[in-house]
Order: sequence, then C-alpha cells, then structure tokens
Amino acid sequence: MQTLLPVLAMLGGALMMFAGAMLVPLAFSFFGGDAALYAWDGAIAITFLSGLALFLLGRRVRRELQPRDGLLLVSSVWTVLPLFGALPLLFHIEGLSFTDAYFEAVSGLTTTGATVLTGLEHLPLSINVWRCLMMFIGGMGILVLAVAILPMLGVGGSQLFRAETPGPMKDQKLTPRIAHTARGLWSIYFGMSLACFLAYRLAGMGWADAFMHMCTTVSLGGFAAYDASFGAFDSAAIEIVATVFMMLAGVNFALYFMVWRRRSLRALLCDVEARLFLGLLVSATLVLTLFLMSHRVYADFGETLRHTVFHVVSIATTTGYATRDYALWPAFGPLLLLFLSCFTSCAGSTGGGIKLVRSLLLMKCAQREFKRIVHPRAVAPVTLGGAAVDANVLQSVLAFMLVYGAVMVLATLLLLFSGLEPVTAFTAALASINNLGPGLGVVGPAGNFQPLSDFQVWVCTVAMLLGRLELFSLLVLFTGSFWRK
Repeated sequence: MQTLLPVLAMLGGALMMFAGAMLVPLAFSFFGGDAALYAWDGAIAITFLSGLALFLLGRRVRRELQPRDGLLLVSSVWTVLPLFGALPLLFHIEGLSFTDAYFEAVSGLTTTGATVLTGLEHLPLSINVWRCLMMFIGGMGILVLAVAILPMLGVGGSQLFRAETPGPMKDQKLTPRIAHTARGLWSIYFGMSLACFLAYRLAGMGWADAFMHMCTTVSLGGFAAYDASFGAFDSAAIEIVATVFMMLAGVNFALYFMVWRRRSLRALLCDVEARLFLGLLVSATLVLTLFLMSHRVYADFGETLRHTVFHVVSIATTTGYATRDYALWPAFGPLLLLFLSCFTSCAGSTGGGIKLVRSLLLMKCAQREFKRIVHPRAVAPVTLGGAAVDANVLQSVLAFMLVYGAVMVLATLLLLFSGLEPVTAFTAALASINNLGPGLGVVGPAGNFQPLSDFQVWVCTVAMLLGRLELFSLLVLFTGSFWRK
C-alpha cells in the first residue's frame, strides 16, 4: 500500500483540478439560468471531496515516481476521471444509464467525439459546455497540466510525461525540466485556443458556440452542440476557421514550442513529419475532389471542393466534424477518409491513430529490407530527418503496430459476436481505437452510438481508452511483470 500512496495523491490532485474545471459549466448554468444548475453542486462536491481524501491519504509519502508508478497513474486517471465527468450527465439527463454516461465522458476526455446523446441543441447549455470542456482538458492531457502546475506534491513528473505523450520518441525533452516543458506545451495550447475562439466569433458564431467549438477543435475532439454537427451552421467562413485550426492542431505541438523559443519557422518547415502531413492532406483533397466531381455528387467544383477539404481535414486529423453525410458518397470516399484517420495525425499533436511518424518509420523499415534482399551485406540504417533512428524506437514501433492490429481485430470480432453488422462493427472499432468518433453504418456521421447494446458500448469504451493511451500504457497493467517486485 505504501508504494501506491504517491499515485493516490497525484490522482487526488487530478480530481481536485477536475472539480475546479466544473466551475466553468456551473458559471454558464448560474448566469444562463438553465435547468441543470442543481446537478453541478453535487458533482463538484463529490469530485472535490473524493480528490481531497485521496490526496490527504497519500501526501505524506514523497518519492520520485518510477516507470510503473507513471503508467499506473496515467491509466488510473483516464479510467477514474470519466466516472466523475459522467456525474452531471447522470444527475440531469433522465433515463441515461451509467454505461452511456461513462461512454460519453470517456469519449470527451479521450477526444474521440462519439456520442450516445441526441437532441443536443435541446440540452442545457452547461451540459454541452461540459461535454466540450472535457475534450479541451483531454486534448493535451490533464496529467501534463498536473506536472506543470502541481510541483508541490513532491513527486517527479518525467514518468508521467513519458506515459502521457503520444508518439514513439518520448525521451526528447524540449527544456531541461519536465515541468517547464509541460508549461510550454500548455502555453502553446492556450494561445492556439484563444486564437480559435476569436476566429470563430469573427466568423459568425455566438460567444457560447465559439467557446464550445474552440474546445473541440484544438483538441481534435469533434463534439458539437448540435446533432447536425457543423452542418447546423452552413457557413463557409466557419468551416474555413475550423479547417485551419484542425490542421494546426494536427501538427506536433513541440514544433510550435521550438518555433516560439528560437523565433524561427525553421523547425516547423524542416520537419519531415509536418511536411508529409501537409502533403497527405493536399493529395487526399485533390484525389477525393476529382473522384466526387466524376460522380457528380455536388453541383459544381466550388461546392465539391468546400466539402472535400473540410471532411478530409476533419477525418484525417481524427476530429470527426461533419457538414454532410459523407457515408452517402460512393464507397471509395468514406473508406479513404477512414483510412486517413488511421495514421495522418502527427506525434505530439492532439490527434489519435497510429501517428504519421510511426507509419513513416514502418515504410523506411520495409525499404531497408528490400535493400537487404538485394545487398545482404549492406549497412542501411533507418534515418529520419538525416539522423539514424535508435533500434529501440524501431522495435517499439513494430510492437505497437502488432498490438494495434490485434486490438483492432479483437474489438471487431467482439462487436460482430454481439450481433452488429460487419460495416458498423469494423468502423465502430476503428473509430474508437483511432479516437475518431463517427464510423459508417449505424455509427456513421448521420447517426451515433445510441443504438448499440451495453456490451457493444463497453467494447468501444475500452477501445477508446486503449487508443488514447496508445495501447501499452493500459495493457501493461495486465502483465505479470508489472506487478512483480
């Protein structure tokens, strides 16, 4: 128990911060006079007192976190926080089951964007604000925030940052102290969020809509305050703002940090992954535009390009916004979008999926094997950006892809076993693991996850958590070596 006390203390700190975040929707409810006001008092009290109890229980034990502590804490936070994030939904939405409420909270905090709720525009404003705010919190990870502003806990933060940061190369520090790194990333995140908020307002959104959709754009989450998602606005200006900031949020935030510190765009312009990210989006847009034009899906080139650009960026970055039901496009279109969602986002961004740098390293590994077949004695190291990639990184990438494929197959088979038809089962699993949100079939952009059974919802919930924690951080808890001394 002594070894778990520091983990409990940090978990308690995260819960108290989470309770503080609930003051934002409470303020919207109080000043807006919506019907959910009573729900926030109980949710805040339960969350804060639970966090305080855990913090007091573990605060006397102070030591540097070991790798297993960081992994245990990350997994605990991302499974426990949704329990408390679901409280306002349970307290206010009549007939909502615990399964659906937990799914909604997990979807928010993991920035997935899948929902089991309908009639979103008829919900109290504070409930929609909370759904979107959970995405904002989950965007960069509440643990990175905890490392940045809670040094008084007396525990080290490097293991947390390694476990929380998406991507294969987690040992690279932007600053000598991990707390400075976390503060720098959050500064970039908040700065981008403010710019997005003001841009939405200038494009024609109301203040509340601008705030909510800012939260779900920079986090690449995809929750909206309307059942029709961005189609409810039917505004080219708003779609342009969303497209720009989704693209910005799909790039490694560490690059923005280096640009700011060095006062030069060189780090961004010379990054291999960022250039490939932009090239993929442009190429996919051109291909899909020509494809839709050839099938006369829309009346003219301008309308075709408008919807193509928006959906390519939205789905490829795993945001999940929609202005049209792209599932009605000829089959190549929606399948291409889902394929892009698997790998297009950059490591270190707020997007989900495999991450582009892993895909790039896999291709380079395959290319090296081709060379070895022709020249068995040749020394051909895998390089990225002119530097050789460590063998441990390559092994990690290969292991990740193996586990990713296994989890994808298992989740699909479980959904098929439960009675879902194949298209819905496969795309629901894919959308959950990639933290995308909408799939095809029943869970397509015109539908949601509400028709799924409790068992199917839990399969997707676990898949979302695995995807957000990049598989290993959660699965390692189920290995015998993790619990042995």
